[in-house]
Amino acid sequence: MKVKKYIASSMPDAMKQIRAELGNEAVILNSRVVHTGGVLGFFKKRSIEVMAAVDPKREIEKKPLINPASPQKRTSSYQSQKKAEEQTRKANLQSDIKPSDEMIKEISDLKRMMSNLAATQQSGPSYPEAIKKVQAILNEQELEKNLQDQALVALLEKWHQSGAGAGDSEVLEWTETELEREIDGIPFGGISFTKKYINVAGPTGVGKTTTLAKMAAECVIKHKKKVAFITTDTYRIAAIDQLKTYAKILNVPLEVCYTIEDFKQAAEKLKENDLILIDTAGRNFRNKQYVEDLLNVIDFKNDMETFLVLSLTAKQRDMEDIYRQFSIIDIDKLIFTKADETSTYGAMYNLIHKYKKGAAYITNGQDVPDDILAAEPNVIVKQLLGTIK
Repeated sequence: MKVKKYIASSMPDAMKQIRAELGNEAVILNSRVVHTGGVLGFFKKRSIEVMAAVDPKREIEKKPLINPASPQKRTSSYQSQKKAEEQTRKANLQSDIKPSDEMIKEISDLKRMMSNLAATQQSGPSYPEAIKKVQAILNEQELEKNLQDQALVALLEKWHQSGAGAGDSEVLEWTETELEREIDGIPFGGISFTKKYINVAGPTGVGKTTTLAKMAAECVIKHKKKVAFITTDTYRIAAIDQLKTYAKILNVPLEVCYTIEDFKQAAEKLKENDLILIDTAGRNFRNKQYVEDLLNVIDFKNDMETFLVLSLTAKQRDMEDIYRQFSIIDIDKLIFTKADETSTYGAMYNLIHKYKKGAAYITNGQDVPDDILAAEPNVIVKQLLGTIK
């Protein structure tokens, strides 16, 4: 039996090769999809591998009967002939089963390929040193594994396209470009100045009031806007006093609201201002009733832009829980605070990518009006990679 392996781009192409070489009597023993070529396990081409075989025609010499007229001799001769045929058949069968050198080599190659594949799956692909350094940064920053893998594959492709000679700084620039591309198209940036009411929401302890004061200072000093404050944080006297201090420094009016009626009256009273910035109470975000209470105090349907404030010192899982709890109101963008109190920023990028919500600001200290950055994709990525200046 002649056995041969064929690799083609499709099954019809494989069949053409088999018919041309083995003829129409060939049979298909096995077929499977394989991937060939590529570099370090990537960018492989999809192909079809087919094992085909054919039996060569063998002529068995038939001996003539000794005496056709004698039944006894005819029977003996017939039995001898059958015995000879059986021995020949067994010999041919043993010859067919015995593997050829070519088959032994193919089996050996297949075992080696499977061994290499198993090793690759366990240890992962081997990257050049410059890409390994980026991999270490992304892993330390707790970037999602699927985002890491996607970025590393893109870097490896650029590495080979560039001639496999790029240095650390160039690979880091490629990484910035790749990560920025992934969040490109998501709206970023601070206050849009297209809405009159700016609402800042979030759980307790994330720095909403201080962040609101920084935003107000930017509007007053940089953009020359006429600004006013409304606070619904009536649960903490200290919060009202803090906002009153900022209002006095910036010389802007402040109204305190306990109900939706109070809010509407305050909005009417402050309607001559360009912007009205709203500070909400910070309470346990796990209590869904707290978020629902916001709907009873603030008119979110009235020309409102809402920012959800998240602390970078929190766990990503808690950030996601906060986002889901506050999703009953329309969240326009995210604000990330306390960037100066952590060295891990992967969660910031992960949330933006997952929920397709851009960042408005990043705060990195307590100083007002300083310690606030307008967020853009390149700012987020540079913060993540440690290249921000």
